[in-house]
Amino acid sequence: MGSFAFVASLFALLFLLIPYGQSFYLPGVAPRDFNKGDPLQVKVNKLSSTKTQLPYDYYFLTYCKPTKIMNSAENLGEVLRGDRIENSVYTFEMRKEESCKIACRVKLDAESAKNFKEKIDDEYRVNMILDNLPVAVPRQRRDGSPSTTYEHGFRVGFKGSYTGSKTEKYFINNHLSFRVMYHKDLETDSARIVGFEVAPISINHEYKVWDDKNTQLVTCTKNIIQGSTVPQEIEADKEIVFTYDVSFKPSEVKWASRWDTYLLMNDDQIHWFSIINSLMIVLFLSGMVAMIMMRTLYRDIANYNQLETQDEAQEETGWKLVHGDVFRPPINSGLLCVYIGTGVQIFGMTLVTMIFALLGFLSPSNRGGLMTAMVLLWVFMGLFAGYSSARLYKMFKGTEWKRNTLKTAFMFPGILFAIFFVLNALIWGEQSSGALPFGTMFALVFLWFGISVPLVFVGSYLGFKKPAIDDPVKTNKIPRQIPEQAWYMKPVFSILIGGILPFGAVFIELFFILTSIWLNQFYYIFGFLFIVFVILLITCAEITIVLCYFQLCSEDYHWWWRAYLTAGSSALYLFLYSVFYFFTKLEISKLVSGILYFGYMLLGSYAFFVLTGTIGFYACFWFVRKIYSSVKID
Repeated sequence: MGSFAFVASLFALLFLLIPYGQSFYLPGVAPRDFNKGDPLQVKVNKLSSTKTQLPYDYYFLTYCKPTKIMNSAENLGEVLRGDRIENSVYTFEMRKEESCKIACRVKLDAESAKNFKEKIDDEYRVNMILDNLPVAVPRQRRDGSPSTTYEHGFRVGFKGSYTGSKTEKYFINNHLSFRVMYHKDLETDSARIVGFEVAPISINHEYKVWDDKNTQLVTCTKNIIQGSTVPQEIEADKEIVFTYDVSFKPSEVKWASRWDTYLLMNDDQIHWFSIINSLMIVLFLSGMVAMIMMRTLYRDIANYNQLETQDEAQEETGWKLVHGDVFRPPINSGLLCVYIGTGVQIFGMTLVTMIFALLGFLSPSNRGGLMTAMVLLWVFMGLFAGYSSARLYKMFKGTEWKRNTLKTAFMFPGILFAIFFVLNALIWGEQSSGALPFGTMFALVFLWFGISVPLVFVGSYLGFKKPAIDDPVKTNKIPRQIPEQAWYMKPVFSILIGGILPFGAVFIELFFILTSIWLNQFYYIFGFLFIVFVILLITCAEITIVLCYFQLCSEDYHWWWRAYLTAGSSALYLFLYSVFYFFTKLEISKLVSGILYFGYMLLGSYAFFVLTGTIGFYACFWFVRKIYSSVKID
């Protein structure tokens, strides 16, 4: 254990030091002070739609382009999310208001007009960034309250009829009224940006003479309101003039609180209801487990150790009768070891990611940070995957530890990568920016083969060097006959029943997670998520122990795979819920988008199956060893 403990503690120390090393300055997250007249550069991000789930590069549409388009530095998580952050023509100076500034004039060809119309049909939104703040469109609440809500990004345009025409036409939002909120430092006169709003408007601009340096627009006045002007129609060979206003407004909001408007949580009561609902399930299960443990470890064991006759023991309980077979290695024991190792890897990744998120290192302001952390942690947790897989494999008296290690290193990531590659090919076929570039694919393969696989081998080597885990009781040479089981103790029924409660403990929080992934909302309530994750662990462990006890009492000693599948079956309910969510909450109509949704949800459900199955297995493993080590076997 010494060498493994040293390596594990070394990695733990590294993980703890990495965020503290960056805690004083996270790229793009540290505050910036702007003096009056300092240049402000608006960056453009992807075009996104909740109807198609296919992001596109901003310049996929014929918008105003700067002389040279430059990509901002992106981390791995941003690329995986489909973010493409680039410079734009929208530049202004701090606290200097601009009115009716012309960005550019473009003439649409047939292809450009078609692209604009398609994006309006699919309700695409334009995303922009200023000083790391995403642009938002303020909206009045529907309930009539004075406070405003925010929509992320603004629509490309809209459909409608104009001047009594019955046919619907397409109009583009070609005028942007930006409003920058700033918090002023009274001592230095510098200011920090704390808000970035936009009001998109469609205006059919007119001018007398076009002059590249000083064109006077007839149609542009200060404080234009949507609906008070003739909108700009989208048609082939039509000219569009893009314009913008900039206003600055002092704000009492401090820089540290500037994300609060984006993360405004109106559902805290629902989250608390979710927590209470889950805690009730946990208390109910804990009561059952406590009752079983009291009965098993005190009364059953006391009576059994008093050497009662075999008939009396059998009449009272049946779990002691299978002591000679309960530690017999299961069918496909090698595959079980692989899944257990992978489950430990996912558990480690999830736990450390959540801890980092709780500490604030993976907030939405650190764009792509969450995804990057998950990928890197997955890679480094390969050490624990190899170790736990090898320890179990040696206990089952396996000899081909290298083959077992190879399966652990390649099986789950291989399935993930194969499905992901197919989905990525579909996205690439749609010319979406969500498709991973070749370089990123190569980086992921390098992380897998160059770091994860060697770490799995190191962990496996350390695990296989350790002495095998001894069974508390000896295994008989001849397997015991299993009696006919009641219908409710049949494997399929008990496995399906076992997954309901773990899913029930998390399904309310699952709604918010799916909303953040598929409806472009920010997910930031990691405190609630961590509590729910702990409740999930306890629920999986307890339901598996309860059902395992009933199984052993009915003299069925094939508990290894049953324990794994009992908790893992909650993934089936997760996938069924994602189907329900698709048809009730999403408006996806494209075939490719539907395939993407179900492909990614299948991957998520598979990972959830491996995680919950591993938790259930280890709980049952501990329980079985505990009860059989407490009885005297003649």
